[in-house]
Amino acid sequence: MKKDTPDESCGQRTPLSEDYLRAHTIGELKPLSCPIRIVDYDPEWPHQFGCEENRIRSALGERAWRIEHVGSTSVPGLPAKPVIDIVLVVADSSKEAGYAAALDKAGYRLRIREAGWYEHRMFKGPEKDVNLHVFSTGCPEVDRMLAFRDWLRNNESDREHYARLKRELAQQEWKYTQNYADAKTAIIEEIISKAQRSYTQSVCAARPPST
Repeated sequence: MKKDTPDESCGQRTPLSEDYLRAHTIGELKPLSCPIRIVDYDPEWPHQFGCEENRIRSALGERAWRIEHVGSTSVPGLPAKPVIDIVLVVADSSKEAGYAAALDKAGYRLRIREAGWYEHRMFKGPEKDVNLHVFSTGCPEVDRMLAFRDWLRNNESDREHYARLKRELAQQEWKYTQNYADAKTAIIEEIISKAQRSYTQSVCAARPPST
């Protein structure tokens, strides 16, 4: 039987079924009307993130514990869908009353609510090509996303490998964008594992020898 919920045990999510997507999407779940579009890296993407960061901070003030640019548009030189992915960390993402109304007033519309996966919320930005992911402080998924980003920023061979796969997958037909994202899971997990091993080894090497 196919598992129809994300796996929180290690952060990795199983492919999400259409029933799951429908149950956790706010509003209409719309199939893709055109192929996945992958474009060359645009140096304007960090600037676009900066504008969104300012808008979010203006809306939430100290309630925004952390705001990070993630996803492929955050990696210089990496081709990507022209969609700015942002991680917002708040005290408790399950308590929407503490942040959702302020984001809505600033133009961000709640589109996904996943109580069973780290209480993840996803808003679409005032500009349609912005995905704002909200998690609670201490959520391990945030660390995983940042590890993935930072590894690709500093590892050319894995960056090129990932870019090739993205372009290949974009040539295929997908019913929903999430199906395309699910197809990248294996390589993403491989890269995150490399990043985590590298971090662990660097921490161990930095420790003074025991006496």
